[in-house]
Amino acid sequence: MRVRAQVGMVMNLDKCIGCHTCSVTCKQVWTNRPGTEYVWFNNVETKPGLGYPRRWEDNSKWRGGWELDRRGHLRLRAGGQLTKLLTIFWNPSLPSLDDYYEPWTYDYENLVTAPLSERDPVVRPHSQLTGREMELRRGPNWDDMLAGTPETAAEDPDLEGLQEHVKFAYEQAFLFYLPRICEHCLNPSCVASCPSGAMYKREEDGIVLVDQEKCRGWRFCVSGCPYKKVYFNHRTGKAEKCTLCYPRIEAGLPTICSETCVGRIRYLGLVLYDADRVLETASVRDERQLLQAQREIFLDPADPGVQAAAARDGIPDDWLECARRSPVYALAMRYRVALPLHPEYRTLPMVWYVPPLSPIVNTLEADGYEADPDAVFPAIEKMRIPVRYLANLLAAGDVDVVAGVLRKLAAMRAYMRKRQVLHLSDAEAPQRVGMEAEELEDMFRLLAIAKYEDRYVIPKAHTELAQRLAELPGTCGLDFEGGPGNCGALPRPAPAINERFMMLRQLPVVDPEGTAP
Repeated sequence: MRVRAQVGMVMNLDKCIGCHTCSVTCKQVWTNRPGTEYVWFNNVETKPGLGYPRRWEDNSKWRGGWELDRRGHLRLRAGGQLTKLLTIFWNPSLPSLDDYYEPWTYDYENLVTAPLSERDPVVRPHSQLTGREMELRRGPNWDDMLAGTPETAAEDPDLEGLQEHVKFAYEQAFLFYLPRICEHCLNPSCVASCPSGAMYKREEDGIVLVDQEKCRGWRFCVSGCPYKKVYFNHRTGKAEKCTLCYPRIEAGLPTICSETCVGRIRYLGLVLYDADRVLETASVRDERQLLQAQREIFLDPADPGVQAAAARDGIPDDWLECARRSPVYALAMRYRVALPLHPEYRTLPMVWYVPPLSPIVNTLEADGYEADPDAVFPAIEKMRIPVRYLANLLAAGDVDVVAGVLRKLAAMRAYMRKRQVLHLSDAEAPQRVGMEAEELEDMFRLLAIAKYEDRYVIPKAHTELAQRLAELPGTCGLDFEGGPGNCGALPRPAPAINERFMMLRQLPVVDPEGTAP
């Protein structure tokens, strides 16, 4: 057993209101510069919908992620070294700008300087790439709020076999939002796809970054990522991606998308896992067993044997304490209500989701039931959004897994309503889902009313490790001209600390021997 720590995230889709504040703040911090006009490290999609880029889930076309060969060995869906060599100057699986959108702006000066007239001045959209006038055809959130649903909904890859059912559901105006960032996978196919070795996964916390010095712009990482969360900067000729705001993480602060989330849907924490079993886990033959297999390589931070192995492998004590308090571990393992996005891609993603519990009281009324808000179990299989759709998104098509999660959420809702509104104690609700009353109450506190320190349990980077990490070649993925920032997040012998992250000035400076003064 080789214990490693991984920073993970869970998002509660029941609480996302689709305000895009996370997208805007991420854009302002990381990609508000020339060359990244079309880049959104964080975006929010309306589901069902095509997403960004369009039909990113269609990996029969994009050939992202992993697959098993005839002998059961794991291989890149896009092919190995020979395939990459033959297509190195023309990658047929690479999304074009048209699959994203052509970014535009407006000539706002015309509104200010236009002379007095009987007609109001107007502005036309202009391409940010060519400067020419253009017709708007799509954008990063073009499908928001069911926009264009009759024309585009049938193209959603998750709707395979469900088109007629969901078309009827649309008449009831149902939707939910899906915020997406890089998954920072345990088995990242983007890293394996990079011919130059520029893409790498940090050993200490599992964050996946791009070394801009090594990147040669081959863009195999773009097509190799099944979530399409690696982007090409057309100004620098380099690949870029979500960094999980690692300068903030190293200072014990949450990502900017989490910090500014209006609905407070995001949870950040550490998960310990057995790095020796990653290949075995990703190679499980049955796609529906990948979720359980990934859960099995997560290690219980309260287990004395795991604690001893973690100490042997260099995991600091305060990191172990954060792992014990991790909301990510609690939601994914203790309560088992968080699920990974498309586990069938075999990348072992580390951004998980609590599926939405749809409004189902109207379903009960339509079927002749009394509209009791606590009697929701009979209607879970008849939700407006089909359980099978959620299963295609979060459980590799396993309907039973998603239905089990929804029953736990429904039991929590019914139990807490009776306790807080009716002042009754319902001992049967927890038993119906195999949980104790205390567990439902703890899950409610975490999902509904968790405080800041309970949602974000992030250990600070250790200064005694900073010098060793800073000396490693290719440690920084952001030291390039025009980049969003440098690696001042890690304390170095030189007193220069990145001024863009003011909170880092309080960190101690490390001397050459690696000890704090």
